[in-house]
Amino acid sequence: MTVYSDTDAVNSSRVAVLGTGVMGAGMARNIAAAGLDTRVWNRTPERAEALAGDGITVCASAADAVAGAAVVVTMLWDTAAVEKVLRGAEGSFAPGAVLLQTSTVGVDGAGHLGAVAEELGLVYVDAPVLGTRQPAEQGRLVVLASGPDDVRATVGPVLDAVGARTLWVGPAGTGSRLKLAANTFVLNVNTAVAESLAVTRALGLDPQLFLDAIAGGPTDSPFVHHKGEAMVTGHLDAAFALSGGLKDADLILEATHDAGFDPSLLRATRSRLDASVRAGHGDLDIAAVWLDL
Repeated sequence: MTVYSDTDAVNSSRVAVLGTGVMGAGMARNIAAAGLDTRVWNRTPERAEALAGDGITVCASAADAVAGAAVVVTMLWDTAAVEKVLRGAEGSFAPGAVLLQTSTVGVDGAGHLGAVAEELGLVYVDAPVLGTRQPAEQGRLVVLASGPDDVRATVGPVLDAVGARTLWVGPAGTGSRLKLAANTFVLNVNTAVAESLAVTRALGLDPQLFLDAIAGGPTDSPFVHHKGEAMVTGHLDAAFALSGGLKDADLILEATHDAGFDPSLLRATRSRLDASVRAGHGDLDIAAVWLDL
């Protein structure tokens, strides 16, 4: 492992990526491939060390990774994880560094992390992403960026590296609100596909026939086929883990409750996700809800 502990002033081409799991690893590789000086850290060192051969500097601590970085990208599990890592690196951030927070943390989490960023002297950009493992690896994510206009040039090269497109949607926190709306769609459609396959099977037919029937029609979509094929074939390695889907469903329900809206369909989806996690499938893809129907 390469240990980096430079405390020089901000380097405009240096990017720190904190969190190199399913999403963060692909993002870091694409940032490095774009010619940016990329430093990474992960709580489980082996996940970060796997990136060392891709022109990426692997750091022993988050503090080492952020030293001198103009942009600090976080791709971690939840609000608590992001806050813990950021506070652990306190005193090592370059003056005026931008926190590009890409984890899914919900409405309250986004607001809380904005306050943490301010305490640490960081400029806060709330920028959750749409997409899973493959789009992250391909640099084809959709970034829902929100934050001050005057840092767009600073974070632009990073956003261009990780995403097919970036939507700037308003002040910091707006991105996380839109991400919850998008994930409502993703989680509900995934469960609808699983249930349609289950109905096909219950009626004595090969579930693949459902996917064949909608192929190329107005109700078809790449997402429906991608998840449906995963269900039918049993290829359920996590691109978006069931445990993560359940976490996000709870964030959506919390936010909509506070907003005075009850998403009844999502409540049903949340029950399906919870049952699958309780059945021991939490580390599998959200398509694994099919296993419990």
